[in-house]
Amino acid sequence: MNLSFFDQFTSPHLLGIPLILISMLFPTLLLPSPTNRWVTNRLSTLQLWFIHLTTKQLMLPLNKGGHKWALILTSLMLLLLMINLLGLLPYTFTPTTQLSMNMALAFPLWLATLLTGLRNQPTMSLGHLLPEGTPTPLIPALILIESVSLLIRPLALGVRLTANLTAGHLLIQLISTATTALLPILPTVSALTTLILLLLTILEIAVAMIQAYVFVLLLSLYLQENI
Repeated sequence: MNLSFFDQFTSPHLLGIPLILISMLFPTLLLPSPTNRWVTNRLSTLQLWFIHLTTKQLMLPLNKGGHKWALILTSLMLLLLMINLLGLLPYTFTPTTQLSMNMALAFPLWLATLLTGLRNQPTMSLGHLLPEGTPTPLIPALILIESVSLLIRPLALGVRLTANLTAGHLLIQLISTATTALLPILPTVSALTTLILLLLTILEIAVAMIQAYVFVLLLSLYLQENI
């Protein structure tokens, strides 16, 4: 059976059942179960330190009213981070390469921030659609432009995450295929491409972490505009 480079982004099935839900829930099994002790071992200490650092960074742009979103944003950050990193392992599937999943995460949270602003401060939220001091003839055009830019925010969140992870996976597969093909013909060039593959893998680990952080950070910035 001939496989294309894009077959790795197809959701796997078992007996006709899609396994994307299992691949989404599996990272949560890596979290240690809570106990009565504050700190159980070094791994738990490291995990608590990382969660504390992540929460602190995500809450920096928010005022006190936005701190109630800390649990949602931090949980989303950890979920995306683990899914992205586990997707770099061989013979695994990365759910965040699916635009449908990323949109399912981005759209409800973006809509929640928008509705929060319309409920708490409707005048200021609607005021973002028209900058102060706009000439009268430009008012309809600016309102239309600002409305479009507001509505494409969830699409930009989902497409950014999907495109970055998809591009990285494709590059890794292309270079690994070239390395395998060049090994019997040009071993020296194959060794060079292996080094490039190693460096690209390190880069993809960084991209997986950064994209999870950027996704949640942009949501926190959207929230700050509406609280």
